[in-house]
Amino acid sequence: MLPWKRVLRPLAALLLTATVAFLPAATARADSAPSSGWNNYSCKPSAAHPRPVVLVHGTFGNSVDNWLALAPYLTSRGYCVFSLDYGQLPGVPFFHGLGPIDKSAAQLQVFVDKVLATTGAAKVDLVGHSQGGMMPRYYLKFLGGAAKVNALVGLAPDNHGTTLNGLTKLLPYFPGAEDLLTAATPGLADQIAGSAFLTKLNAGGDTVPGVHYTVIATKYDEVVTPYRSGFLSGSDVRNVLLQNLCALDLSEHVAIGILDRIAYHEVANALDPAHASRTNCASVFS
Repeated sequence: MLPWKRVLRPLAALLLTATVAFLPAATARADSAPSSGWNNYSCKPSAAHPRPVVLVHGTFGNSVDNWLALAPYLTSRGYCVFSLDYGQLPGVPFFHGLGPIDKSAAQLQVFVDKVLATTGAAKVDLVGHSQGGMMPRYYLKFLGGAAKVNALVGLAPDNHGTTLNGLTKLLPYFPGAEDLLTAATPGLADQIAGSAFLTKLNAGGDTVPGVHYTVIATKYDEVVTPYRSGFLSGSDVRNVLLQNLCALDLSEHVAIGILDRIAYHEVANALDPAHASRTNCASVFS
């Protein structure tokens, strides 16, 4: 490679990352939840976008902070957008997604029913980040959600659990550590690769008929490891690696969910595949 190319490549990556970070922040400042129609229960889906979008936050997230960029991104495109809090532990404010995941899925079930009842829609689309991209699969598989959901889009979901770069494999060497983790934060314990929850979730196949699945992962994920563990197998699955869309995108686990407009463009494609357009580095400006 020529010397000038060695210099320009990291500069281009740095510029793209800065742009990805800046644009959603500006959008979040300009479009607060009320003015954008986010969680506006008077919103009625249009003919162009007949399904409400339910956003499902990740572990330690909540219904606001996880979606300060993506919710306005979608409402500005004409979607009715809603988000919920789930998995809160007693005495733990602000941080959610820590309770048992099967109980969190039941909370999602109640929320989807509320959205359908108030909007008059027949089905919703789900978009989730991290645990929020995996937990809905329990709702789809065991709580009747498949009849009420058209598509599930996961941003860096931990569909087959995580090893946290091998750290979880050390738990057996510390007597009582895994039991303490399960008792204190069951939502975290459920996400460890090989957990009883994940074994049940993935038994008999990753998907259920009638639901369209999209997984958007990043090779720089430091939470869901290995990142390929987020990918699903099934007849109606599209697994996407963010860097195959834009090699300069440096987003890791958090950034892909809270600020990456390249990933958001692919979310929009998954929600409306009939009008999808190519996702690439220039999608940061879309």
